[in-house]
Formats: sequence, C-alpha cells, structure tokens
Amino acid sequence: MITVTVSKKNNSYISFTSKGHAGYAEEGYDIICAAVSALVINTVNSLDQLTKDQIEAEESDGFVSFTFTSPISEGGTLLMDSLVLGLTEIEHSYSKRYLKVKVREV
Repeated sequence: MITVTVSKKNNSYISFTSKGHAGYAEEGYDIICAAVSALVINTVNSLDQLTKDQIEAEESDGFVSFTFTSPISEGGTLLMDSLVLGLTEIEHSYSKRYLKVKVREV
C-alpha cells in the first residue's frame, strides 16, 4: 500500500511524504503506482519551475518526501491542492487497499 501524508500548519502546506508500493499489479504494470508517481513528480517539477517556492526533497525506492522551507505561495498552494485532489480521487476509485491519503494539521 502507498501511504501519503500531507502536513499543514494553520491551513498552509508544510510537507508531503509518500511511501510504499500499491501492490495493485506486478512492477511495471501497476497503474496505481504509475499514477501516483506521475502526480507527485509533476507537482515537484511544477513547484520548481512555476513558483518561487523552495523545497527540500528526498527520494528513494518507494519513498518521496518534500518540505517547504518557507511559507508556500498562492501558486504553490494551488499545485498542492491539485495533487491532493488527484491522489484522493485515485484513493476513492481503487479503494483504500492500495492508497491511503492523510491530510493532517500539525
């Protein structure tokens, strides 16, 4: 299962973590892993190229994490809202057996 944790403080995004593998299908054929990866990678690249938001990112097999190093911009907030929306739609479409999305206030 992929577990995604999005942390917010005062309703503003501060960090994102995704860990695990969906287990929907064998490696190379897992559409849930592919969809989650595409959304996350696109968001990180969009934050980097389309906003002035600064993030510290970490990545390894089955793990992606990034933290905003300063308050997030309006554009960054929109990108993160879009990421959470996309991930939540996948979660609802394929059941929480493969993907669990948690948004928490810290």
